Amino acid sequence: MRTLAFVAAISAAVSAFAASPDRPNNSVVIVEINETKITLSEFEQKNPMALFQARTAFYEAEQKVVADFVDQYLLEDQAKKEHLTVAELLDKHVNQAIAKDPSEEALHVYFEGVDTKESYEAVRGKIIEALRQRRLTKLRADYLQSLRGQAKISFRVAPPRVEAALKSTPVRGPADARVVLVEYADYECPYCQQVQPTLDKLEAEFKGKLAFAYKDMPLPMHPNAPKAAEATRCAEAQGKYWEYHDRLEQTKRLEIPALKEAARSLQLNTEAFDKCLDSGEQAARVQGFATEAQTLGVTGTPSFLLNGRFYSGMLPYENFRQIIEEELNGASASSPPESRQHGQP
Repeated sequence: MRTLAFVAAISAAVSAFAASPDRPNNSVVIVEINETKITLSEFEQKNPMALFQARTAFYEAEQKVVADFVDQYLLEDQAKKEHLTVAELLDKHVNQAIAKDPSEEALHVYFEGVDTKESYEAVRGKIIEALRQRRLTKLRADYLQSLRGQAKISFRVAPPRVEAALKSTPVRGPADARVVLVEYADYECPYCQQVQPTLDKLEAEFKGKLAFAYKDMPLPMHPNAPKAAEATRCAEAQGKYWEYHDRLEQTKRLEIPALKEAARSLQLNTEAFDKCLDSGEQAARVQGFATEAQTLGVTGTPSFLLNGRFYSGMLPYENFRQIIEEELNGASASSPPESRQHGQP
């Protein structure tokens, strides 16, 4: 049990250092400059987001370490129940499940996809070993999953969170939603377009429980993205932000004539819309969202804050769903969702 105690001690120490500025342990001095002592609280008041990405990276690494520990713990516990060593346990439930080598036909199919100048006979043994290791990895993962399914496990490593200001950001969903999903995205980003069906599915499945917000982060390599973002904000000025946002997600037509045509199809005041778009009236606001993203350490799109928990890239639907369920079930109830009452942009 020493390992468990060690993990708990490390987790407690990290939690103490990463605590919010209003807690006493934030009075710890983290640096001294010319005899001036700077506490963690003072540092975070001047640099509120400086440690957020570092803490997020540490949290992800910590999660993996703890998850690996849980797997080893379960293996050792099951081995004791069966009066075996861990190696014998894995041999019984994993290794012996591979009864025979793949057929010659399967080996030839695999060989055809290998980029090599060697003959089939020369690499046949390597192919067999590669396939065996792949099958062993999957069987081991399946066996560990079965052990986890039989155990009662509660991960207590708390994720770092950041408050995203939503006061002047359109939010789709109930005002009292227990889960708020904020997306930092770019209308020209192909990955943002690919993840959109997942987001649509989540909004439908958790209707009444989930609120969604979109913050612009047009990337430099996408020439049409800034104006597309401005166009949605021009539509917002006429009360049709989400209708226009959804239209762009559907059509993916982002050239200025297409942006203006979208406004006409939604029966906006086209004269006001065209003036807004042509003058760059909303450019500063779009830049404000992008600056906010940079302050958070966001480097690519899509990126997400889910009740303040940061995720980068195209998360699969199952991952999103699991995190939302965690939040709804109160696994992280001590940390409130994003504020809608203050802050900019």
